Amino acid sequence: MSSSPLTSEPAPRPASTFSLRRIAVPAFGPSLLFGLGEGAILPIVPLMARDLGASVSMAAFVVTLISLGSLLNNIPASVITMRWGERWAIVAAGLWSALGMALCVLTHGLVPFAAGCFMVGMSQAVYNLARQSYLTEAVPAAYRARALSTLGGVMRIGMFIGPFLAAAAVHAFGITAAFGVGIVGVLSAAAVGARLPDLESSHPAGHAAPAPVTLGRILADHQRVFLTIGLGVLLVSAVRASRQAVIPLWAEHLALAPAVASLIYGLAGGVEMLLFYPAGRVMDLKGRRWVAVPSMVIIGAAMLLMPFTTGFVTLLIAATAIGFGNGIGSGLIMTLGADHAPRHGRAYFLGVWRFLSDVGASCGPALLSVLVAGVSLAGGIAVTGGMALLAAVLLGRWIPRRGGDDR
Repeated sequence: MSSSPLTSEPAPRPASTFSLRRIAVPAFGPSLLFGLGEGAILPIVPLMARDLGASVSMAAFVVTLISLGSLLNNIPASVITMRWGERWAIVAAGLWSALGMALCVLTHGLVPFAAGCFMVGMSQAVYNLARQSYLTEAVPAAYRARALSTLGGVMRIGMFIGPFLAAAAVHAFGITAAFGVGIVGVLSAAAVGARLPDLESSHPAGHAAPAPVTLGRILADHQRVFLTIGLGVLLVSAVRASRQAVIPLWAEHLALAPAVASLIYGLAGGVEMLLFYPAGRVMDLKGRRWVAVPSMVIIGAAMLLMPFTTGFVTLLIAATAIGFGNGIGSGLIMTLGADHAPRHGRAYFLGVWRFLSDVGASCGPALLSVLVAGVSLAGGIAVTGGMALLAAVLLGRWIPRRGGDDR
């Protein structure tokens, strides 16, 4: 990463001299800590909103503001990353997230609390884009999927640990202590991120730098990718986001106890966390389609079969299959974005890519809600399964036979 993002881009690192271990702490450490910080506050946000006088629907909307903040700031995040570089964008994201969490704790009104949650979402957009852009530059194409899958997996681990640390803090010091855990987590992520090593530039001395690229130019030059693989990515995100509601809703439909529903959800999540590195290795060695298509086929089939489950055991099997399918797809969206991003103007491309992903993640649960209200829960789950199979078809059609092409 050069100090001037609009100058030359670094050359790909030689695979023979590269080691993931060498960059593990500065590259993956911030993801663990940032995920821990966000995971600590997410279960507490609706409870705090209720304490501040919000209705149940308003509390749900406040939670949605985090996702909305990320969605609306993907393009601005690309501008920040292009101007400041990846390392300082990561630092700024941690500081902004901490400021948003502090606003949630130090103010006593619902509006400032909601604004703080929106700020957390904004920081999420900047952080996610900057970390993806950094690893895309730092890691050779031969290791790209493993690096990005590990990045996503480590973030999930942090978000898994965060609520447990927050629960202990809340038990000892009260509900606002969860935000204290969150602030420590994201500030620690910023501190570790500040130690990211700069990447060497491949631009020969004495040669003119390439002309500055614009967002419009990126959209024009890569519109075919956005309209083909990008559409598949949008569907993948919609299915992934919907699965988080599908499992607990169907468990409730079967009259299973909330504790049992949580157990099923947790076991499915545990399966996901075990698979992120093997998934990346398969993508690197065999190609992206070897993971993308099976991932969506498995999730789609499991969702189509879920309405036929009748109790704990059968629902656990379906939920575990969904977890397996999602787990083997860990890092898929980031890897596909990295594969197709141009070296010059990469942050702009990834900003649009993440925008497509977040649109899918926002629309998926909304579509499920409409279908449940208008048709039935079983019908909504079946349509979501059909979307997964459609994503498999599109990705199988448009992903090159061998991913990881160097650009």
